[in-house]
Amino acid sequence: MKTMVQITIIEDNSFARTAWETTLNSEENFVVLGSFGSCEEAFESEALKKSNLILLDINLPGISGIEGAEAISSLNNKALIIMISIQDDDKSIFGSLQAGAIGYLHKSVTPEELIDSINIALRGGSPMTPQIARRVLKSFHKFKPKLAEDNLSEKETAILNLLSEGKSYKKIADEMFLSVDGVKYHIRSIYEKLHVHSRAEAVNKGQKLRILSKW
Repeated sequence: MKTMVQITIIEDNSFARTAWETTLNSEENFVVLGSFGSCEEAFESEALKKSNLILLDINLPGISGIEGAEAISSLNNKALIIMISIQDDDKSIFGSLQAGAIGYLHKSVTPEELIDSINIALRGGSPMTPQIARRVLKSFHKFKPKLAEDNLSEKETAILNLLSEGKSYKKIADEMFLSVDGVKYHIRSIYEKLHVHSRAEAVNKGQKLRILSKW
């Protein structure tokens, strides 16, 4: 006999709420314990404490879905929270995930997609509508770590190129309008950023990273 998955729905749109409830109750191993129009209504019920999974809207009257997710996580830390909203901005998405949601679906989700998403969550996954997942990925791209070649200044890159040509510190100083001590300072910085300890290692690393203009 399959274990029943107990679900609570919190959504202020009565049509969407009824449709989801009908869809989920049609599944033999799903049962909707409660269907509410606001977080305040849900908190007055025992359904949240007993539920395995919560479907939660963001734009709710009174307590918002994000605030509600935080409160639900404290009330029942075993319940899986899936946000389901028309909002697809970064603030809503990341605010929901930080509040404890493990999934985020757009309200355009079909009944079949809703059921699949819940099953993904129950198997340990984090269901997201494709366009939501794309926004999450793009946010990580913004914070990608800088590569060594990104860290070198224009002056350091120029000095590294001159080093690769076998030029002496004095010659580099003349061409770069620096003192020899200034050249040495920049070379120490290059070594540190490239994690090397000699001219040969720096030039070799520059070749591999395609920093050198002739490579």
